[in-house]
Parts: sequence; C-alpha cells; structure tokens
Amino acid sequence: MTDSTPRKPPRKRTRKQAKRPEPETVRSEPEDVSPEPVEERDEGASMSSAHIHEESDEKAPIKGAVPEGESEPDAETKPESITEEAPAVSSEATAAEEDEAQLAAAEPTAEVLQVRKGMFGVKGSGDTSGYGGLTRVVEFPGAAIPPFGGWWDQVYERIGALIPNFSDVITKVVIHRGEITFHVARQHLTELVRYLRDDAHLRFEFCSSVSGVHYPADKDRELHAVYHLQSMTYNRRIRLEVSVPDSDPHLPSVVATYPTADWHERETYDMFGIIFDGHPALTRILMPDDWPGYPQRKDYPLGGIPVEYKGATIPPPDQRRSYS
Repeated sequence: MTDSTPRKPPRKRTRKQAKRPEPETVRSEPEDVSPEPVEERDEGASMSSAHIHEESDEKAPIKGAVPEGESEPDAETKPESITEEAPAVSSEATAAEEDEAQLAAAEPTAEVLQVRKGMFGVKGSGDTSGYGGLTRVVEFPGAAIPPFGGWWDQVYERIGALIPNFSDVITKVVIHRGEITFHVARQHLTELVRYLRDDAHLRFEFCSSVSGVHYPADKDRELHAVYHLQSMTYNRRIRLEVSVPDSDPHLPSVVATYPTADWHERETYDMFGIIFDGHPALTRILMPDDWPGYPQRKDYPLGGIPVEYKGATIPPPDQRRSYS
C-alpha cells in the first residue's frame, strides 16, 4: 500500500503535460482569424500616443533641459536679501556635467610640503611595522589661474564684485581633481559665508560638513578647517579652507549662518583643538571633558594610554626599538 501512494504524483504531472498543447491550439486560432485588426489597433495607438507625447514634451518643464540654468531661485526664500532680485544665472552645465572637462585641464605645479619616510616617523633604528622603507610626499596642489572654465568663473567673479578687498579675502584658489577650493583669510570668513548663502547669484544654502586637517610641517598654518558648501538652487558644490597657526588656533564660528555646522565645529574642536569663537556651546563631543590633547593631530601619541602586563609596558609604535 505504501508503494501505491507515491505513484499518484506522476499521474498528475502527465495530466499537466497533456494540458500544455491546448493553449497552442488556442493561440493559433486568433492569429489565423484576425491578424489585421490587431495591427490597425497598434498603429492607431502608436499614432495617438505619439501626439500625446509630443504635446506633453512641449509643455512639460524638465529640470536641466534649459541651457540657461538648472532652476531659478525659490521665490519664498527671499534671495534678494542682499542683492536685489533673483538673476537668470547661466550655468551652461551642472557640476556633474563639467567633471570631465575640468579633469582634462592641466593642473598647476604642486607645492611640496614634506617628504616623510617610514610609517610612523621613527628615526634612527626604524620601526617594527614593516613600513620602514616607505616614502611619502606631502604636497599641496598649486594655485589655479583664472579663467577656470564654466560656472567656476561666475562664482569667482561674483565674489569679487561683492567684496571690495577681494584679494585679502580669497588668498588662493585651487582646482584639483575636478573640484574647486577657495582659501579664505580667517578674519573675513563670516562675511564671505553670508554672501555665499544670501546672494541670488551664488545661493550656497547648505553647509554639509566642517572638518579639520593637521599639517605639522606647514609653518604658521598647521591647522586647517575645511567647509563643504552646496547650492541646491544651482546644483553646485565648492569648498572653503581656512588655516590657522598652532599657537593661535582661533576661527570665527559660522553657526549663525549655517546652523548645521554646530556639531561639526564641536567635533573639529574635539579632535584637532581648533577653537571656534562665537560657538553657542563649544564643548567636547567624543572625548571626556578632561581628556588631554587632541587625538587626530599628527603629533598625538599613537599608543595613547600605556598598557602594563606583568610589570612590562608596551610603548606606542613610534617609540619602539627595531629588532632587525
């Protein structure tokens, strides 16, 4: 009896296979009976849909299709707070479309800041990490000379028209790997970011990030603060970079202009020790309040807290002796 039960499923399969040729006969009948009306319906549908698409394409305003600019400033945000009415800015291309053209341009000669050997900067005996023979060149991209091309020139010229002492505010312009960076004097930072946000020709409304960089070999400019700004109106991105000496690490806060920079400035202060004057609550965000030093500086001890094991200590990698 048990052998008879598994034989039932194959009978069902044979029935299913018998049903398969039935739709073939059904399909052959309508193809032989009326092939022509189907073609006429397709032609009529295609003709009607073509007219509909042509009318909708002519009336539909597609973003980015107009070469004069991607979009106009929003009327409700009052772009004329500093400069009259919103202009018809002609960008000719968006930031994404200009990457290939800008990368093709020849970059200026880089400024070599330092040549480092080894992984941890150990001198004499060498480190034990296996990277003792590593050679790295620390360099800054050279300053670019206008014209830069595309909307970069429009932003550069507009800043020059708004600020009388333009050369004192923008100390250097760097174009590297398809991105533009404006090096700004720290005493003019708050004035510049207000123009970048409120001016109808610029409209950089969003500050997406504030970060720090430490270059110990860059004398009197050891600490750098980098601001990433985005224009949602014109789909553009620029970067501001401000440098301060290690002996006087003070920068004006931009929280009054960009509220999103609140926690970014706190993290930059916690990791690099840059003091943002005018910040509403400049306190540590990651490390304890009484923590000594700033962990992301290049001169910070790599070992951090010494570890003890049965009376022996494990020093940081840059203080270990070589066993080779």
